[in-house]
Amino acid sequence: MHIFSSETIHPINQSITHPLLAAANVFLDVKREDQIHEQVSGNKFRKLKYNLFEAKALGYDTILTFGGAYSNHIAATAAAGKMVGLHTIGIIRGEELAKNLEKTFAENDTLAFAASCGMQFKFISRSTYRNKTSATFLEQLKAEFGSHYVIPEGGTNTLAIKGCEEILTPQDTNYDLICCAVGTGGTISGIINSAKDQKVLGFPALKGDFLYDEIKKYTASTHWDLVKEYHFGGYGKINKELIEFINMFRKQQSIPLDPIYTAKMFFGIFDMAQKGVFPKNTRILAVHTGGLQGIAGMNKKLEKKKLPLITI
Repeated sequence: MHIFSSETIHPINQSITHPLLAAANVFLDVKREDQIHEQVSGNKFRKLKYNLFEAKALGYDTILTFGGAYSNHIAATAAAGKMVGLHTIGIIRGEELAKNLEKTFAENDTLAFAASCGMQFKFISRSTYRNKTSATFLEQLKAEFGSHYVIPEGGTNTLAIKGCEEILTPQDTNYDLICCAVGTGGTISGIINSAKDQKVLGFPALKGDFLYDEIKKYTASTHWDLVKEYHFGGYGKINKELIEFINMFRKQQSIPLDPIYTAKMFFGIFDMAQKGVFPKNTRILAVHTGGLQGIAGMNKKLEKKKLPLITI
């Protein structure tokens, strides 16, 4: 039986030990959502679960979604579609990628993997991509590809929030603070909705204040906030300091971190602990949202920039 069933999956909470945390008298556990599945892990599994149920219930045989060339969502949707017997179409930002597909797949592990799962691609310009939510553009896609079930970029919609509300368990009420990396705001919204009078802290992987409004669309709670100091320059940006932290964390904790989301969150938690931001005896649960498939692509970029590589 594949992972998309009516059963609720609850990965383990793994304790993190580090002298810095001990000195700050802070307790940190990580919810290993990355271990749900090798190809559909973390928040991608949570976001896709009820959307796949809905697509099947409505009689669709095709899912269409959007993403960049290294998108975790694209890779996960392709794998999930293959798993449950749905055709998948990826509308990919970057029309230049279509000029030489053999070269694109050779250089891009994410797209090569999605293609191996049977995903069909349409590569469009960045300007056209900005219209991805417009009714006119969506109608054009329907005319081109026929009837299909649309999942938005990043996978965030009301059904995705429902899936993310299953991340926390009754046992997690023991924690004072829940931490989560933030992309489109869907995962943290689900966590906020299911948290029991706990503070939820989000660590955005990209610049901008727009996420506040996005999150407020899906939750009425006020027990949350965003820490905006750890985006490292914006989405997909990384430097030597973060790479060294990722490799240190893996060596010491035996936990791989993705460079786009979770690494920035954990770096932030450690930095805040060192600065004494958290009250003593604070019990923190950090959610590992997966995304490890992107490491190979990031390493190719780092190699070109002559930066250290992320340990795989």
